[in-house]
Amino acid sequence: MYFTDRGIEELEKRRGEEEVTLGWLSEQLRTFVDLNPDFEVPVERLATWLARLDDEDDEDDDE
Repeated sequence: MYFTDRGIEELEKRRGEEEVTLGWLSEQLRTFVDLNPDFEVPVERLATWLARLDDEDDEDDDE
């Protein structure tokens, strides 16, 4: 188990039944980075990865 799994597990346990929009998530990520600028690069990488998830599926179909 990675250390980050603890936070993911807490998120799932506490808020796993909720539904949110990607717009809401984007705003929360912006707020988090404003409060924690040292995490700008990891948050940017996560946001980019989430934004491009479908792109990876499209590339697999082309092969």
